[in-house]
Amino acid sequence: MIVNNVFLEAVAVKPEQYPEPSIPEIAFAGRSNVGKSTLLNAMINRKSLARTSQTPGKTRTINFYNVENILRFVDLPGYGYAKISREESAKWGKMIESYLLKRPVLKAIVMLIDIRHDVTENDKLMYDFLTYYNYQIIITATKADKVSKNEMSKNKNNISKQLKYTGEVIPFSGVSKIGREELWEKLLPLYSDITEDTEYMELGNEKPVQ
Repeated sequence: MIVNNVFLEAVAVKPEQYPEPSIPEIAFAGRSNVGKSTLLNAMINRKSLARTSQTPGKTRTINFYNVENILRFVDLPGYGYAKISREESAKWGKMIESYLLKRPVLKAIVMLIDIRHDVTENDKLMYDFLTYYNYQIIITATKADKVSKNEMSKNKNNISKQLKYTGEVIPFSGVSKIGREELWEKLLPLYSDITEDTEYMELGNEKPVQ
């Protein structure tokens, strides 16, 4: 996917602040510090549009990124961050749930799991929630550049078994761009407004956009 035009369209904590539901949306969910912002920047070929941080819990809002005016990437707050109060955690949970249950243009959720570690209890809770409501789920295993090829294969299988996920787990690295093309190939068919125009269907080998 060649991305030339992308911008932060809205920052929201409640439905009234969401942009108009005029184009398809793909939400990105994962525990705090799993690499959502890094993945988003890699997908849209930017360095820092989505803010990255070494500090877990940085994203405390729902951020809507408009991509080519044909879809939005929606960055949800990370879950499972221990160093916040129960009240704050419950508020984040309610914010995420409200978006997931009430957004008619939501087409799929990309769920991020750190490939170096076992699936957490919070990951299982999120996956079970998404499964219960019959969402289209795409699991992406982040930080793939930090493991060997053998570890990558083994850990992908572990993620699938632990979540009872029958789809393909896509290894992803924001550093090497492993998995970027594969993830776009999964997402493209979900966009009802995208045509066969090669401007949008061409994958990979694009020049970086500053």
